[in-house]
Amino acid sequence: MYRRLIISAVFGLAAAGLALAAKELTLPELKAKADAAPLEDRPQLYVEIAERQLAAAGESYRAGGAEQARAAVDDVVFYAGKARDASIQTGKKLKNTEISVRKMAAKLRDLRRTLSFDDQAPVQAAADQLESMRSELLAHMFSKGKR
Repeated sequence: MYRRLIISAVFGLAAAGLALAAKELTLPELKAKADAAPLEDRPQLYVEIAERQLAAAGESYRAGGAEQARAAVDDVVFYAGKARDASIQTGKKLKNTEISVRKMAAKLRDLRRTLSFDDQAPVQAAADQLESMRSELLAHMFSKGKR
C-alpha cells in the first residue's frame, strides 16, 4: 500500500515539474499568445514581453552586442506601448501596467549609466518614451471625465 502511494506521489511530482517547465513560453510563442489573447488579457502579456526584452537588452549590452541590444530596447518601447494601449482601451489593469512601465523606465535609466557614451542616447530616449506612456496611463487613471 505504501509503495503504491510513494510511486504515485513520485509520478505526481514529476508531472507537476513538467507542467511548470512547459508553462515557460518562448518569446515568439508569447508574442503569438499575446496577439491572439482577449483584449483584457493583453496588457499583462505585453508587459511580460517588454520585461523579457529589457532583460535581453541588458545581457546583450554586457556581452558587447550593441545592435541586438538596441533592437531589444526598441521592442521594450513597442510592447510597452501596446500594453498601454490595451489597458486604456479596456480600462483594466491600468495600475499594474503603470507600475510595470515605471519600473522598466527606471531599469533603462540604470542600464544607461553602465553604457558607453555612444550607446546611452537610444536607451535614454526609450526611458523617456516609457515615462511619457506612464504619464498617459496616470492621466487616464485619474481623469474625472468619462473613460
